[in-house]
Amino acid sequence: MQHLRVWDLPTRVFHWLLAASIPAALVTGYIGGDLIDWHGRIALFILGLVTFRVVWGFIGSSSARFASFVRGPRAIRAYLRGEWRGVGHNPLGALSVIGMLALIGVQIGTGLFANDDIAFQGPLADLVGKERSNRLTHLHALLQYGLIAAIALHAAAIVFYVRVKRETLLRPMLTGWKAVPREHAPPAHEQHHHQFGKASGLIAFVLATSVASATVYAAAGALLEAPPPPPPAATPSW
Repeated sequence: MQHLRVWDLPTRVFHWLLAASIPAALVTGYIGGDLIDWHGRIALFILGLVTFRVVWGFIGSSSARFASFVRGPRAIRAYLRGEWRGVGHNPLGALSVIGMLALIGVQIGTGLFANDDIAFQGPLADLVGKERSNRLTHLHALLQYGLIAAIALHAAAIVFYVRVKRETLLRPMLTGWKAVPREHAPPAHEQHHHQFGKASGLIAFVLATSVASATVYAAAGALLEAPPPPPPAATPSW
């Protein structure tokens, strides 16, 4: 067996923060009431996480880049025939990653324009008007079931790999390392392809974090003009 670095620290932290945040968002949204404001805060935090992961997927380390694990139809067919050899996400797992990120992005996007007609209004709801906000609110409510189904499918895949294929997916996402047969390991020059030093890695991390922070800042409505103050209350003439 050979131990390979398959997931960098930012990717692993992103994964576990997202795994904790999504259930928290679902629970606070379902309960509502005093927790609805927390639902909105957690949603913005998730938006920051997803934005970071998307940017990191282009400028992060080799194992985090989408180009390193998102494959075409030929690789998917090879995987289904049992001929694919690799580390990290398999071709079908890569599609699930892209689908999950897209679904979460749409869910958060609709929530930014949603309202509950009682105590909560998305920070960007005023940009689309009440009628369109109502439609997006309905879509936001429907998409949560798709998100729950995607999470259940993800959990089922993990159980399948542990029970049937005798391969754990959780330990590499905790430690970053994975033990693979030497004949399945990629050549040494491919293992170090696109890896970067501490300085360039720090620059990439700061850039991804800055883009994520700016996105959350804008999504929270901070760039919108403040509403005009209410008119003063009329005083009785008598």
